[in-house]
Amino acid sequence: MKATYHPGVHKYALFVVCWTACLLTAGALVTSNDAALAVSDWPTSFGSFFPPLRLLTGGALIEHTHRVIAAILGVWIIILAGLLARYDERSWIKKLGYTAVAGVIFQGVLGGLTVLKLLHYWLPVMHACTAEIMFAILVSIAFFTSRWYTQDLPQYADSNSPTVHSVVTFNALVVFLQVLLGAGFRHHYMSYSPHVIWSMIVLFSVIWTAAILRRRFPEVPAISRARLSLHMLVGLQLLLGIGSLWARLATADDPQPMPVMIAFTVVHTVVGAILFATSIVTVLVCYRLVPRKREVLLATTKGEVPA
Repeated sequence: MKATYHPGVHKYALFVVCWTACLLTAGALVTSNDAALAVSDWPTSFGSFFPPLRLLTGGALIEHTHRVIAAILGVWIIILAGLLARYDERSWIKKLGYTAVAGVIFQGVLGGLTVLKLLHYWLPVMHACTAEIMFAILVSIAFFTSRWYTQDLPQYADSNSPTVHSVVTFNALVVFLQVLLGAGFRHHYMSYSPHVIWSMIVLFSVIWTAAILRRRFPEVPAISRARLSLHMLVGLQLLLGIGSLWARLATADDPQPMPVMIAFTVVHTVVGAILFATSIVTVLVCYRLVPRKREVLLATTKGEVPA
């Protein structure tokens, strides 16, 4: 179904994405400051939804702020789903809005269980990974509601093997596995070695993906922007990863997390989420501009051959 561009809905979706980035930053601050159990009850904080300010110091302030930002995000996502249901003609994007609502509820419960179960059972890792999946979903909604996506766009044939869809999807999966390994390391479920080793595979995957995109679609602006963004972000992420590892090892004997380690780790975590979201957007761009084989067959049957 052809979609109508609603600038207000798209701008609001971008606002929700920005708010989610703030939440990811707050969550990374909780982990980097070892503040996850600074408030030991849930869903209340010290027995109240609005605890006295005198109790909110140090790690408790960081953890409670994270909860408040998350709760407000839940409200924003419910409103976003309502806007999609009211204004968007596409049934599948309405369902994606409902999925976002279910996802943020699940993420909240998972965060609560992480506290109540005292960080056991890989719950912190699952909480971190589902947070990045939620971020990718919200970025996708903003992408689907953009003027670019809803307009008529030229279509580009791809008869190569593997298909561009397989290449970019594989790359997104490689990046997500790095997210999982990073969360496992940050939450002390594994050593840093798997995360460091896999970072090289992520680098090669991004280089390979970008090379294929450049070779097959050298003059397609949207695809060029996607591959350049992947290149830039993976380079930045590697530098931040080196800085994070150095800071963590250099301050390992300190009695508490040091500012240099916290800064590197938080930025590294958030840029990792942005890299994963960008890999997902790259997938969506390719699916929007490059018809799959069965779509080409259907178009040919109707006399509509892709450009």
